[in-house]
Amino acid sequence: MDLSTILMVVAVVGAVAVMILRSRGNVSSEAARKLVQDGAKLIDVRSPGEFSGGHLPGATNLPIADLSNKLGKLGPKDKPIVLYCASGARSAMAAGTLKRAGFLQVHNLGAMRRW
Repeated sequence: MDLSTILMVVAVVGAVAVMILRSRGNVSSEAARKLVQDGAKLIDVRSPGEFSGGHLPGATNLPIADLSNKLGKLGPKDKPIVLYCASGARSAMAAGTLKRAGFLQVHNLGAMRRW
């Protein structure tokens, strides 16, 4: 194998690893369900079309594209929030946005299928 082929293989493996890690989020499905049961807001950051095609029970749709402009809809910054999306990539980005905005209890479920 030449160097360019090795680098391409490493890049592909790295991309797959990132996708797998993002889909997992940073909270287990059991912990996410318990947080929501105890009053955490469950936020779906997918598009309205994706949300209308099916979502988790009790979830509120707040698309990632609108998140920064609608932080006031999330309530107090010390209340827990559980985020999810289709693959985990958008919920990871949303988690970063919320943490930078001062939200203290941000939990990323990752991919919706993990529920």
